[in-house]
Amino acid sequence: MRVMVEPKHAVEKAQMCDIEGCKAEAERSISAKKVDKAGMKLSVDPSKSAHLCKEHYKEFKKKTKQDRTFDRLGW
Repeated sequence: MRVMVEPKHAVEKAQMCDIEGCKAEAERSISAKKVDKAGMKLSVDPSKSAHLCKEHYKEFKKKTKQDRTFDRLGW
């Protein structure tokens, strides 16, 4: 009988939201530069990726909606 070995990348520890003061579990990972540009306070280095919880990701999307629309239009 062969035993399947789990790949190392499949084992993930739960990430916490990188917004200052938030203790929720992260759902998404986004460029920290974009999050910083949106005016949200990060608790990590802006040169890396930022992990956001569901609530802060929703806030990020609202703050960057106009920029994303202009990007799609090519402005």
